[in-house]
Amino acid sequence: MNALKAYEAEVLDPSDIAAAYAFCANLVASHYENFPVASRLLRPSLRKHVAALYAFARIADDFADEPEHEGHRRERLLDWRKQLNEAACGPVAAAPRHPVLVAIGQTLRELDLPIGPFDDLLSAFLQDVEKKRYATFNEVLDYCRRSANPVGRVVLMIHGYRDPELLRQSDAVCTALQLANFWQDISVDLKQDRIYIPEEDFKSSGYSEADLRMGVVNEKFLHLMKFQISRTRALFEEGRGLAGRLSWPLSWEIRLSWYGGREILRKIRKMGFDTLSARPVLGKGDWVVLLVRSLL
Repeated sequence: MNALKAYEAEVLDPSDIAAAYAFCANLVASHYENFPVASRLLRPSLRKHVAALYAFARIADDFADEPEHEGHRRERLLDWRKQLNEAACGPVAAAPRHPVLVAIGQTLRELDLPIGPFDDLLSAFLQDVEKKRYATFNEVLDYCRRSANPVGRVVLMIHGYRDPELLRQSDAVCTALQLANFWQDISVDLKQDRIYIPEEDFKSSGYSEADLRMGVVNEKFLHLMKFQISRTRALFEEGRGLAGRLSWPLSWEIRLSWYGGREILRKIRKMGFDTLSARPVLGKGDWVVLLVRSLL
């Protein structure tokens, strides 16, 4: 299901909850990205809520990135936020126009979830449209707090976990995964004029944005990347114990995601920290190894 087709889905009767969740499940199944926490190992009563979360975030992320939405990005994200607020108000409010928001509204009410994490996601996607540079690492962390951490928090809450310490560990893992993706995708993001390396780190390393744009790979760049990888690894370590405190199969899925993020960092180190010349990826063989490791 492409980005525009997902957005232009047929309007549902807000009482047709089953059809709304079915739409979300189809979107999860049809998208190219792997989303392990929506796996068939979950009980259907939980899987539908995780699929709704994924569909909500997937479409909003497409607004910020996919070419089909060029020229309408901010408008569609604001409309998505408007429909989210309508869905959260329940049946007395204006009915959501999109099946994903029908499902999200039901999930919010059924599980008594806060709307804040969903709105945080939208604020991050809006920021992607408007902000292309980050002055400090704290600014990058704030972006991760809204772009990645809400997903982990909502997944935990869907499974009944609301302990502040578990949420803190989840934040560490999600932020680390987001950062690993940034360092993996430096060349990809550069094509969209997005740079997540903080300006303060450019200055301290002596490497410049102009160097980055010209594809300069020198000792300064390698030192800069080594520094980013080091503090990302520290965040993974901060969240290491999370999976062990969760029930199966969520514990396995979180552990697999943790190993996957760590493996990206390992591949970056193995290639000498040069992610400008090549983009590190996890192949099928890597995932087999990580799958076995996470089970053991």
